[in-house]
Amino acid sequence: MTKLLHAVAALLAAAVSLTPLVAVAQDWPGRPLHLVVPFPPGGTSDIVGRLVAQPLSERLKQPVIVDNRPGGGTTIGAKAVITANDGAHTLFVSNSAPISIAPFLFDVPPYDSVKDFTHVAMIGTTPNAFFVSSTIPVETLAQYVDWVKAQGKPVPFGSGGGGSIGHIVGEMFKNELKLQMEHVAYKGSTPMFQDMLGGHLKVGVNTLPEVWEFAKQGRLRVVALTAPVRAKIAPNVPTVVELGYPKLVAENFVGISGPAGMPSAAVSKLNAAVNDALSDPKLAARLEELGMTVQKLSAAAFTGYVQKQVIEFQPGVKASGAKLN
Repeated sequence: MTKLLHAVAALLAAAVSLTPLVAVAQDWPGRPLHLVVPFPPGGTSDIVGRLVAQPLSERLKQPVIVDNRPGGGTTIGAKAVITANDGAHTLFVSNSAPISIAPFLFDVPPYDSVKDFTHVAMIGTTPNAFFVSSTIPVETLAQYVDWVKAQGKPVPFGSGGGGSIGHIVGEMFKNELKLQMEHVAYKGSTPMFQDMLGGHLKVGVNTLPEVWEFAKQGRLRVVALTAPVRAKIAPNVPTVVELGYPKLVAENFVGISGPAGMPSAAVSKLNAAVNDALSDPKLAARLEELGMTVQKLSAAAFTGYVQKQVIEFQPGVKASGAKLN
């Protein structure tokens, strides 16, 4: 009799533990959604999160609240999604910084970029730009390489900070072309651009949207983009693939991810809502104005993209020597 009672108790406990997941699968979302952005207001991920929040709210029939959680090199926002334990009602505007870079800047990664998340839907990608000061005689990537080699000493290249995507891509570029270059870490993109426009820095790496306004004014020159296809806002700028350096493809993705174990019904519903929203020409055009290439992917394809990028970025992260504690 005792054994029977224990067996019944175990079955009841199992049924109770499964109830939240079943409820999520059937009724998700059952309450307002929080969309965590791991950056302060105003950056690309924040803008994208706010642009998609309203159409997602309309399609999912629940409010979608944008929740900025900066700090920890973007890991604070990521961990907030992992630990929310609210039936997958806390989601994540995921991108390359918290997923493919930041965890590997710690001696012990604070989370697993693949196993601790459900990567649900891609929104789009932005390329990184190799750019130069208009004060040097460089207009193409080939001239850029020749100019660096002609200096006879390590050439400083700037980015928005140690461990930033610009830093990682710069290290990938330096190693792939075997160039003498050394990183200069700025506290954000603004002071880097100030130094470039003031003639104190000659070359840099940053995401295209942040560079492009200066390039349109003729104050900086973009010589190549780290993307497989040309950007709509910069149709005359070649890609590293065109120029013979396919290993330098390194985009900054923006997508929607949730916690690990998100039920498949909820994943399918959210993926369909995101992709339907991206089918709106007005939203797609606004995202393209930000320098994004809109990409509608299945959850499986987005997960595969993330897994591939995490692997590809590791040599650059290691070479950067950047650390977070």
